[in-house]
Amino acid sequence: MNVKRIVAKTSREAMRQLREELGPDAVILSNRAVEDGVEVLAMPAEDIAAFAPPVVEKPVAPPVARTPEVITQAFTNRASKAPERRTEPEPEPAVSFKRRLIERVAVPSEDSAHLAQSVISEIKAMQTSLESQISDMAWHDLPGRDPSGAAVMRDMLAAGFSATLSRDLLEELPKKGDVEQAQAWMRNTLMKRLQVMQNENDMLDGGGVFALMGPTGAGKTTTTAKLAARFVVRHGAEKLALLTTDSYRIGGHEQLRIYGKILGVTVHAVRDAADLKLALSELRNKHTVLIDTVGMSQRDHAVAEQVEMLCNAGKQIKRLLLLNATSHGDTLNEVVQAYQTRGLDGCILSKVDEAASLGAALDCAIRHELNVHYLATGQRVPEDLHLANRQYLIHRAFKTRSLASPWQLDDSELAFAMSGIQSTYRESAVAHG
Repeated sequence: MNVKRIVAKTSREAMRQLREELGPDAVILSNRAVEDGVEVLAMPAEDIAAFAPPVVEKPVAPPVARTPEVITQAFTNRASKAPERRTEPEPEPAVSFKRRLIERVAVPSEDSAHLAQSVISEIKAMQTSLESQISDMAWHDLPGRDPSGAAVMRDMLAAGFSATLSRDLLEELPKKGDVEQAQAWMRNTLMKRLQVMQNENDMLDGGGVFALMGPTGAGKTTTTAKLAARFVVRHGAEKLALLTTDSYRIGGHEQLRIYGKILGVTVHAVRDAADLKLALSELRNKHTVLIDTVGMSQRDHAVAEQVEMLCNAGKQIKRLLLLNATSHGDTLNEVVQAYQTRGLDGCILSKVDEAASLGAALDCAIRHELNVHYLATGQRVPEDLHLANRQYLIHRAFKTRSLASPWQLDDSELAFAMSGIQSTYRESAVAHG
């Protein structure tokens, strides 16, 4: 028996090699996914024919002479016999799945490729279902099997951190230690991963051009005024200039002009890339230039145009993203992905005083490796702007929440939540992959 093993990156490539080596009538015995792609076991159609039982020819009786006596006797015998009852043919026994698969595969090449792809899809669906059931069992057993891991997962989810980051930390969690040690390790690990601006002197004394970006209502104009006040205190009003691209809102640039008048700083309005280049050329002698950009939804296609305008302004512009701490984690994730197409130099967490939890904002900053520069905690200029502090942020994120919160998970609900999240993730991955 000549069984051929073919390994290829895709099913289509495997079927092509199969037709070249064994012909279009080759019979596929098995088809499975391997690390290098797809493995196909097949054999020539001639070898399959060899398995069929040999046909034994029965001897043929010599013909009988058809005399009148013989013909008469034949009619007599037929008349004497009772009419036979017609019986339905017996159903064929059930054919095994493997045999039916072999019979169906022994068809022209295009049908074989389509069938192979269909079989692979069915196998993947079965694998996904099996992994989901195993995951459900694992998460249900987690509190009893790993109390410290369950406590870490529960605390992070309750604080607003994503399931993705929570699973990453759970995989790195040391196996030895009690619940308190695991919680302390988790907070220390988050503090190490969170990047913050250590000293604002580099920013204030180094100068340059800074652009504050973000969606509508994130607090860009007020934060620009707060930063301007810090620069004025350090270097004086004559070395600072303010630019605004907010020509969409009625009186949008007027708000920044009022702040500029209070600080004694000139404010310039720009409409497009040409105006921006001209303004920066005229302000090249300024120590620092702050740009208040127009607010745009992260789903607006104009965000990419705004990023390109800042990147092609003829001068290096450091882009700082405003993250609204009151927003949902998925929303913040979309904001970062939309504004990070050409890179970001850092972020500022705004509306920290209004947020019930900082977990989602910190999670987004950690996963996307954003350097947190400042925290905006109110409307007062310039008092409500503070340098980011790791210890304060992590402590604030895990500050005791009210047990009456409708978002608080019980220990018994943790397994259901995590297994459901993983099942949804797998289904989405299969649908897109």
